[in-house]
Amino acid sequence: MSGHTTTRHEWVDVAKGISIILVVMMHATFGVGEATGEVGFMHYALAFASPFRMPEFFMISGLFLGLVISRPWMHYADRRIVHYLYFYALWAVILILFKHLIVDRDPGGTLSLLASAIYEPYSILWFIYALGVFSLIAKLLYLVKAPHIAVFIAAAVLSIAPFETPVPIINYTAHYFVYFYAGYAFAPYIFQFAKGVRTNAAFAWVALFAWALANGALVFFPGHAVAYGHIVTGIAHIPGATFALALAGAMAICALAVLVANLKAFAWLRWIGAHSIVIYLSFVIPMGIFRTLLLAVMPDLDAGLASLATLVVAILSPIVLYWVIGKVGFGKFLFERPSWACLPGVPGSRWGVAPKPAPAE
Repeated sequence: MSGHTTTRHEWVDVAKGISIILVVMMHATFGVGEATGEVGFMHYALAFASPFRMPEFFMISGLFLGLVISRPWMHYADRRIVHYLYFYALWAVILILFKHLIVDRDPGGTLSLLASAIYEPYSILWFIYALGVFSLIAKLLYLVKAPHIAVFIAAAVLSIAPFETPVPIINYTAHYFVYFYAGYAFAPYIFQFAKGVRTNAAFAWVALFAWALANGALVFFPGHAVAYGHIVTGIAHIPGATFALALAGAMAICALAVLVANLKAFAWLRWIGAHSIVIYLSFVIPMGIFRTLLLAVMPDLDAGLASLATLVVAILSPIVLYWVIGKVGFGKFLFERPSWACLPGVPGSRWGVAPKPAPAE
């Protein structure tokens, strides 16, 4: 998530930047909504993005899986499984201790959550946990030479079906693995699509405008519900409709990223995308603190403006933290996996194997 891409694929960083902003926007908007009991304009912006917000994030995360999936098990597991589980474990401990021990002062609840976080992904960190699980599943499917199209169809059926179990990670896999696998299996076609967008920019802008109209019309089709704590699209009850909107929206975000990737005005968005793991891991605490203070000082502030302000602070705070860590030189383990957390015998491990340049991911 945090690796730099080459110039050729700068649009991937832009797409990741858009993705992380949409993810933080959801938590900022719902948090303000639940604290105030009100719906603001940000809820409607969130509703527009609801079909493709997480699917696009997973699809982008799978784009470069093909560069590493053929590696030996130890190397692959270190890069694609241990890597994510390290950050999940570290930040699950941080967030649980902060919220349930320091804020709520609940030692018993804290210990219970620390134990359950092993098998039940904690809070917003479920995405990191899921990436490790999805990478494991993809590797197993690769080893048995499962046909891409067969896996995609089976995963799509699971995603569309009303599939729910008492085990959260199984539910996350059923709902989102298809998008991660699509990013991996269809990466050559996605990059070809990006090349076509770059070549036919004028047509791409027109197509994006048409998509935005269609997506908005279908999201806000009669029967939709925009509440302060949840959103239901107007076509959510139609089997496969949300899945189709997710794929279309994911490709639309890719197209938009290609079109703006080389514009200087969006250099900040490329940086955010290249450091998306920094923001994803650490935005929750400053977001919660700022939201609480803002609503205490300005209780009558419009819910939309409060959500927007919370979003901005939630994005900027991790960037400031990352900058401070870079200056003082302490705390890098929060966002960079140390050598002791690498598997023995792989590049970068503390066991004496010299690190080697790795492909951008």
